[in-house]
Amino acid sequence: MTALRLAIIGPGKMGTAVADLARTSGIDVVATLGAGTVIDASSLAGAQVAIEFTEPGAAAANARACIIAGCPVVIGTTGWYGELPEITRLVSEKGGSLLWAPNFSLGVHAVARIMRRAGEIFANLPSFDAALVETHHAEKKDAPSGTARMLQKEFAAGSAREVPITSVRVGSVPGTHTLILDGGFEQIVISHEARDRRVFAEGALVAARWLIGRRGVFTLDDVLSNEEVR
Repeated sequence: MTALRLAIIGPGKMGTAVADLARTSGIDVVATLGAGTVIDASSLAGAQVAIEFTEPGAAAANARACIIAGCPVVIGTTGWYGELPEITRLVSEKGGSLLWAPNFSLGVHAVARIMRRAGEIFANLPSFDAALVETHHAEKKDAPSGTARMLQKEFAAGSAREVPITSVRVGSVPGTHTLILDGGFEQIVISHEARDRRVFAEGALVAARWLIGRRGVFTLDDVLSNEEVR
């Protein structure tokens, strides 16, 4: 069986985690592209798919370059979604493929569904105040995080009320998201804690394998709803 050929865009902490896990999974990392590298068919070195973890200011340009080069791309960077409509048009024009998600943890996506159900329940309990606290490492650029906004949206879909987000940036925390529901005499806490960056790398690699051979713009929800990955 021929090994999957992968390009990694962004040789930072997440890119390194993806590379390490890819190699132990029998995936061939054919290119690692850092800041300032021109992304094109040559530098992608025959990759069947690319995984991008950089920073908000670079993600959209990297996505465009991959699409133009004809390489499917998984975008793990958050904070660039204002440019998603234009990127979607480019994918359609070029017949390309892109998959994005605010968080590649499979557990977080399960928590998102719990958040929606919690919103439905607490819509009828207005005496409870709701707040969302998200904590990430000090180097994370966007605040609130894309994951926090996703969880806020899910709770609002069930409750029809917006939950305020408090963002904490400290140390080397991979990511913690906590919904607090506080009543006069009791408190309910729903929390997800990522203990290792490899949880995001694992999800990104699952998404990368799934994306090959498909055309369009997808999210991790599309991957998880597909029988092939269960």
